[in-house]
Amino acid sequence: MRSQAASLIQHGSTTNTFDWLETWIRRVGVALGLVTIVVPILGYRRASARPRGRRTGKGTRFLGWPATMAAAVLYLAGGKLLWRPLPLRRSALGRQLSLLFGSLCYFPGVVLYLWGYKTLGEQFSPSSSFGAQLYAGHRLVTRGPYALVRHPMYLGVMLAATGALLLYRTWAMLLYTLSAFVAVIRAKREEDLLAEEFGAEWAEYCSRVPRWILRLRNR
Repeated sequence: MRSQAASLIQHGSTTNTFDWLETWIRRVGVALGLVTIVVPILGYRRASARPRGRRTGKGTRFLGWPATMAAAVLYLAGGKLLWRPLPLRRSALGRQLSLLFGSLCYFPGVVLYLWGYKTLGEQFSPSSSFGAQLYAGHRLVTRGPYALVRHPMYLGVMLAATGALLLYRTWAMLLYTLSAFVAVIRAKREEDLLAEEFGAEWAEYCSRVPRWILRLRNR
């Protein structure tokens, strides 16, 4: 009986430690998630005063500052409304694996996204699945994470979304994860625009830098 009681106490202590760790990882994740929303919005605000260059798609009319703010508000409101747990039952091991792999996807994904944003600097331009645009005198950025893959920000978004689904397991995160992979369409639209703008320079860049998966052998 004594050994059984000791085992129960130890199990309870382990469970409490895991609950504490999971809670704090989720809190840090929410804070970083808000940063990844606010940072590009501020970037859109600064970019709104720059003269526009080449563009494609009818959706470019909705890439201005007011539309961006409205989309952000709707996005946050929808996330709050759908922040309900998915009907999943998991074992203790399942929770631990979700926390581990969720963290390994989410936090590197956020870092990759912010690294890509920082590297783009003044060349950061809003786009959507329905339209993309460049600035007058736009420059092709090929350093930093753009020397590894052509779309590090979108790759970061997809990694972070997958990790967020594992960490939070809510309907909001499920919808966010599904919508994040629409970035593949946005990337194709942007590539067509960049090919028109930069021609041979873009073709040479594509020949040595992959779209999504790092070529370890070449590196």
